Amino acid sequence: MNNMSAPHQPKQHPMHHPIRTIEAHEFDAWATMITTTYGQDLREGSLRNARETIDPGRTLAAYDAVGSTDIVGGASVYGRTLTVPGAFVPCAGITLVGVLPTHRRRGILTALMRRQLTDLYESGEGEPLAALNAAEATIYGRFGYGVASHRAVVDADQRAMALRPDTDFGTGTLRLLDAAAARPLLEKVFDAARQHTPGWVDRTEKYWNARLHDADAPHIRDGATALRYVVHTDPAGEVTGYAVYRSHRTTARIVELVATTRQSYATLWRYFSDLDAHDRLTYDAATDEPLTHLLVDPRAASATVVDNLWVRLVDVGRALTARRYATALDLVLDVEDDFCPWNSGRYRLLTDGADQASCTRTTAAADVRVPVSALASAYLGGPTLSALAAAGRIEELRPGAARAASRAFRGEREPFHPSGAAFPAF
Repeated sequence: MNNMSAPHQPKQHPMHHPIRTIEAHEFDAWATMITTTYGQDLREGSLRNARETIDPGRTLAAYDAVGSTDIVGGASVYGRTLTVPGAFVPCAGITLVGVLPTHRRRGILTALMRRQLTDLYESGEGEPLAALNAAEATIYGRFGYGVASHRAVVDADQRAMALRPDTDFGTGTLRLLDAAAARPLLEKVFDAARQHTPGWVDRTEKYWNARLHDADAPHIRDGATALRYVVHTDPAGEVTGYAVYRSHRTTARIVELVATTRQSYATLWRYFSDLDAHDRLTYDAATDEPLTHLLVDPRAASATVVDNLWVRLVDVGRALTARRYATALDLVLDVEDDFCPWNSGRYRLLTDGADQASCTRTTAAADVRVPVSALASAYLGGPTLSALAAAGRIEELRPGAARAASRAFRGEREPFHPSGAAFPAF
């Protein structure tokens, strides 16, 4: 056994590593730091593609020392609109967070996260929510983020994917299109679908550019083909679904499949089940994806469930007021938030179960005591407060309060965030 310990690295206070927003001319240096942290090279078509989406004014860098120009850590914010139960809420999409391996365990990440959240709150008009996809699941809970949605990583045996004989395919048509012809159709279908799916975000032009970026360099596609675009049109001539995918040897990698009718959804899956020269399909799906209900053999599409979108309530009162609730509720929450102390305290959440909701400070006795990360987990209507209580994550102070809150917070479908593999990550 090797008893030699690693060389001691002195722990430095974050003040030794000043933090500020970057200037436009610093993008390459900042991006090089991020790609190095992620074990990548800064090449054309990778993070360079994010130059069009990154806002320097919302991109933080930590520097090696006072007066230094050497960037050792950073994080960025994309301003997005997040679909939540019954509403659309401005959301700070946190992305491209990193600290160089040489500068870890010095408090730099904590300082970046604190600065980011403080800036959002103190602006007075900043997004009441923050959200991210976590590269590692053990990092962000200590900053008040909670897992608000999960994704099913589907690996399907295409040869066994027979669809049920009673499946309603309708009488629409499928077409394979090039990127230019497909894109306006994709945008329209996506925007219609995201209206009803908690966890989805809006996509303006620059985000569509990033999502569909398909450079010729093999390192972008990991040896797979260029993107293929298939669209479904209903009998009236309306495009009601699409799929974007690549092929890698005999595996079809489905990047995105979106449909606004059940006939379109079924027809797109029939396309993939019949795809020649393929024997496997991979796809990141919602945990309540309808696919298995279409299959004669539901075991043909196995899935591994992992965390998906992590949510942080930047301003508890504004965030809880912004969404809608499934049932009427009058609940006093005692919120614990050590990382953002402005959130700590008691709130009265009052909703009619329809289109009215308010969440205001109160001195009334609390019904539930809840850490802000647990409240964030329940925010999109996924994990229930009852489940969190059973795990000891929250404390029920009035019998039945957690059960009533669970019913009110739930959505019609499980939340899901179709993040994809291209930058931006959110």
